[in-house]
Amino acid sequence: MLYFSSALLLAAACLFVSTGAHKATTCGNHVHRLSCETGVIIVQNSLYGRADRVTCAGGKTAEEIANTACSLEGADDIINTRCNGKKVCEVTPAIFTTDPCRDTFKYLETSYSCVPAIHLIACEHSLAHLQCDAGQIIHVYHADFGRQDPNICSFRRDSAQLQNVMCSRPTNKVAERCNGSNSCSIQAECSVLGNACPNTYKYLELTYTCQQA
Repeated sequence: MLYFSSALLLAAACLFVSTGAHKATTCGNHVHRLSCETGVIIVQNSLYGRADRVTCAGGKTAEEIANTACSLEGADDIINTRCNGKKVCEVTPAIFTTDPCRDTFKYLETSYSCVPAIHLIACEHSLAHLQCDAGQIIHVYHADFGRQDPNICSFRRDSAQLQNVMCSRPTNKVAERCNGSNSCSIQAECSVLGNACPNTYKYLELTYTCQQA
């Protein structure tokens, strides 16, 4: 079974038009939230550390804000994987396994854009069909095979299979198979996309756009 959201119809001349630049800055270990009212998130860059003595400096000692060359290498890639292609994304610094500067009070800052995209959901054991108009090719922004909502793909399913809404497995398999094609199908199966949470009925959720070939 396939679920479609309202897809934005994109003219060739405006396939990459952003709905504006956004920046989110979160101090300490609080929740870092990115969101788009229209379109989906595309991360431009992320900083986890400290680049100045002003941001998130309230109540901190001079020593805690002195190091302005503190930056976690690879933070961009981590935030990209978690957030690209979503309408809303929430993370905390707990996703980072390395502390770039232990004695410095850090913040997480992300610059991102909201871009038009097609949103598609395919329930487990079904096929996801991606399709572009003639002369266009697929570009996948994000794909995740898991469960983050108890109501999606829930028809006639045992409630025990729907309870785990912390099941997430971002996957590159869809992009590897479909990017550059005019049309593409992929199975929403554990054998294809991996099994992040056994005993949970999952769905493949993805966003993509159609670019001029």
